[in-house]
Amino acid sequence: MKYLIVGLGNEGAQYENSRHNIGFKVIDAMAEESSLSFKLEKHAHTCTYKIKGRTFILVKPTTFVNLSGKAVNYWMQKERISLENILIVLDDLAIPFGKLRLRQKGNDGGHNGLKNIDEVLGTNNYARLRIGIGASFAQGTQIDYVLGDWSEDESKELPSKIGIAVKMIESFGTAGVQRTMSDFNNS
Repeated sequence: MKYLIVGLGNEGAQYENSRHNIGFKVIDAMAEESSLSFKLEKHAHTCTYKIKGRTFILVKPTTFVNLSGKAVNYWMQKERISLENILIVLDDLAIPFGKLRLRQKGNDGGHNGLKNIDEVLGTNNYARLRIGIGASFAQGTQIDYVLGDWSEDESKELPSKIGIAVKMIESFGTAGVQRTMSDFNNS
């Protein structure tokens, strides 16, 4: 079985530690766990992660977050992976910092990356792992907050949250979306 795991984020040093790049951070952690290196390919940095007879194509799009659909569609077609085996990992303002929520499908929730993926794929019928970044910003400063770096306290907690996200992704591929939601969504 093959799975497409896409972490959303923006390329460039200025975005490396931003809240918006949590998808990249999770995908990086999966690769590091198995000492894998990413290779720059069409529309993305990719590598192949294997666990329990499952193959995960890890993708970090080289398009900006708001244009992620192009990379998702390309890699879905190239690897011949069906919608039910796609998982998008992203930040979510509507969820408190550190909370993780897996959904089998759903709306974009105002996230421009998901909005673009929905438009390009013509559906929102794919799984997404939303990682809460909270909403501790003054009115009118949402973009600065999302593209800003983690606070000192958040930075201390982040490695354990990323570790849980990695376990959720592995479970998505080995136990299925329903079991993973049941096991992890309320923890």
